[in-house]
Amino acid sequence: MKKTLSIIALSIIGFGLVSCKKENKETQSTETATTDSTAVAAPVTTDSAAAPVSNEPSTSVALSENSFDFGKIKKGDKVEHVYEVTNTGKNPLIISEVKPGCGCTAPDFTKEPIMPGKKGKVTLHFDSSSFDGNVQKYADVFANVEKAPIRLTFTANIQP
Repeated sequence: MKKTLSIIALSIIGFGLVSCKKENKETQSTETATTDSTAVAAPVTTDSAAAPVSNEPSTSVALSENSFDFGKIKKGDKVEHVYEVTNTGKNPLIISEVKPGCGCTAPDFTKEPIMPGKKGKVTLHFDSSSFDGNVQKYADVFANVEKAPIRLTFTANIQP
């Protein structure tokens, strides 16, 4: 009996460690990459794979916004938001990868090079099924820009 309870307890703890969960402010502050151009900071990753490095010439980008608030949504709703990116540099902008911080968020993004002066998109799809209350999520956009990755964030207040 004790052995069965121990196995169940360990399973619950293990599931809690690997499941998608709310991020707290403390975790958030330690995961924010530095923006000082003289410092070299590695992006925070949760797996052993190295961050994608672009061999393309660097360019610059402007975002329509880097954070979005869905406001109140019902638990189980699947919502999405489109972040518009504009290539403000002189070389083509190439988004090589978008890595969400959680399995509850799925990205879509412009795969072809975005020419100078043109616009592309990064869409984040969020499944609220596993959450209650206020949540904040993010995705890191890897591109041929000086201060990569670019962090996009969103918040939602999930109602029962």
